[in-house]
Amino acid sequence: MLGCGVLLSAVLFVDRSPVVGVAVLVIFGALAVRLSPLIFPRPTTAAEAQALSANDGRAIIYWRPGCRYCLRLRSRLGREARRAYWVDIWRDPAGAAAVRAVTGGDETVPTVALGGESFVNPDPEWLRQQLARTASPS
Repeated sequence: MLGCGVLLSAVLFVDRSPVVGVAVLVIFGALAVRLSPLIFPRPTTAAEAQALSANDGRAIIYWRPGCRYCLRLRSRLGREARRAYWVDIWRDPAGAAAVRAVTGGDETVPTVALGGESFVNPDPEWLRQQLARTASPS
């Protein structure tokens, strides 16, 4: 996304107007940041997340890159997002299978596993409160 923005803005900068070129670069840069999987905490495998969650009770959030609902959840959780285990279902077939088992065969994300229950596309504020409760004091 950022590469396309750089190329397009360079062409606009040279051919048309430097202001338009810069504006296009800013827009593409913002989109690249917004859609980047890098804004998510380090993904883990479903097996690792399930084992860790069994020990500390933290939530497991199943997600996939480009999902606007996952991005919405991640952005609204803020710093609390690091208190959960994130499983990218496109990288982990076991994670995708776990989501399909909960959703009746679909890969609907975000799906959150917490306390033996699963929630599809939960309210971000509710999840933030749950994450704050399950945070282990260090």
